[in-house]
Amino acid sequence: MSIEVETLQARRTKIIDTMQEGSIAVILSGNPLARTADQFHEFAIWRNFFYLTNIDRTNFALVLIKSSAGVKELLFIDQVSELEEKWSGHRMKKPEASELSGIKEADIHGMPELRRLLGSHMMNEGIAHGYFDLERISYNHLDTEQVVFAKEFQSQYPFIQLQNLYPVIAKMRQIKSCDEIENMRTAIDKTRIGIEAMMKVSKPGMFEYEIEAHYDFAVKLGGVQEKAFHTIAASGVNATVLHYETNNTQTKDDDLILFDLGCAWNHYAADISRTFPVNGKFTDRQKEVYQAVLDVENAVIHAIKPGIKMSGLNKLAKDMLADKCRDLGLIGNNDEDVLKYYYHSIGHALGLDTHDVGGRDFVLEPGMVITIEPGLYIEEEAIGVRIEDDILVTENGNENLSVGIIKEVEDIEAFMA
Repeated sequence: MSIEVETLQARRTKIIDTMQEGSIAVILSGNPLARTADQFHEFAIWRNFFYLTNIDRTNFALVLIKSSAGVKELLFIDQVSELEEKWSGHRMKKPEASELSGIKEADIHGMPELRRLLGSHMMNEGIAHGYFDLERISYNHLDTEQVVFAKEFQSQYPFIQLQNLYPVIAKMRQIKSCDEIENMRTAIDKTRIGIEAMMKVSKPGMFEYEIEAHYDFAVKLGGVQEKAFHTIAASGVNATVLHYETNNTQTKDDDLILFDLGCAWNHYAADISRTFPVNGKFTDRQKEVYQAVLDVENAVIHAIKPGIKMSGLNKLAKDMLADKCRDLGLIGNNDEDVLKYYYHSIGHALGLDTHDVGGRDFVLEPGMVITIEPGLYIEEEAIGVRIEDDILVTENGNENLSVGIIKEVEDIEAFMA
């Protein structure tokens, strides 16, 4: 589902309202990175550009101007010759770009015009502030294309005062519109179909990647063009490694297999974890561990409502899992010993990115979507269990968007039988 043009226009207006008089903002769509020779890595649209335009194309730019001459929204689009289109495919033209973004055709220009028109506005409209999307996830992270362009811009205009748009857009993205939630519902339902396809064929002796292949086939058959992240398919002791992605071990009888996976729909992500017995039947010990994790997940989901902090949900999960570990005979009286078996947080924001904007500890508000994903990882018993659902915070509590993906012991065994 495309985001409504009125929603996009409201988002851009909100950003312009935060900009100072005499300002220009530039957000690029991005370009694919070179892989080797004439091959490129798969392109991923810069999420904040997509959030403001609904356009998924390389080599585009959105420019917002706020000056004494008024407010302008400009879009710059990639342009190539007819011959180049014969080699690499159709390029989006002005009418389509205008229809998707809500920006007038008269305000859409070719990308080669970007720097010339920026220079014209800088000279004629008294621009003193430049706004860019300066996201940086760590000190040593490579400069993004956005940061590189901002540095270039300031080198041309040393007097310009750089401002960071990222926190503004991140705050906006935390609250999902109805269209965004519908995209996530679709992504989650497509993920459900893939999980059920795997459960139907799973049997001891299959390699992890063989089971995973049935997921890939089912979701692609359902029209999914993008995974939200690399699939984790971890059987036996592999499931005690949080981000195991090798997926090349042969499964054994009595193995549990943990899947952490998700489709994306219109770039909106699902993030689901399910754990099931490869042979379709839990052992008694596996059932004990699994039920402990499920009990904690259900309790944490029940606690979700506006005004709760993620740190509070984290504490609830950790305290409950410590009690469960004592019941399972894994730890003694020291609650901190639970960290040997549970070594991640309870969840994160979800949206255009799997680990979406907003940081780790924030106060829940209606319209936010978060994951809840407790787990226990018992390396010495080759048991790893994680159960994860995607939860919408509502005015009065929450809605489990992935409630249709089975997770009760009895339901799993009955389905696989």
